[in-house]
Amino acid sequence: MEDAERRRALDEEFQRLEESAMYSAQNQFEVAKQWRGVNLMLGLPASVLAAVSGATALASTTGRLWAGLLALAAAAFGAILTTINASHRTNQAAAAANAYLAIQTAARQARLLDLHSSDLDDARNTLAEITARRDEQNKTAEPPNKWARRRAQKSIGSGGQTYGIDSPEVGA
Repeated sequence: MEDAERRRALDEEFQRLEESAMYSAQNQFEVAKQWRGVNLMLGLPASVLAAVSGATALASTTGRLWAGLLALAAAAFGAILTTINASHRTNQAAAAANAYLAIQTAARQARLLDLHSSDLDDARNTLAEITARRDEQNKTAEPPNKWARRRAQKSIGSGGQTYGIDSPEVGA
């Protein structure tokens, strides 16, 4: 394979890696948004029900039944929240998304800034290192669900991962 042909193949592979990381990052951001919403949907009612049940119990002895029921409902919301661990999952997905963004940036910079002036073997080693980072991240990231994938595709399609410098109007 000629050097120009090999350089073009490396460029294409860097682009694939960059695109893969872009979609993975956006998928993880969408998953983080979902878990943040679940955390709020369960945590807020649990807090409100606990407060209302406490106030009801203190207000009168006739409201004991309602206070008990509200306390049980608050405990149920709290138990579900603890079991699914939404806040941890939010943080985990956000960390994975940021790791994918770092991989995306490394691939883009290697392709645009280094590939055309670097030794081909060095470029191939850089590609292998970034690919290994991506593969390692794939092992630990939670797979996104269909809703998150659809939202990620929509976000990317509407320019959600585009820098202003990359738009045609900036260069004009």
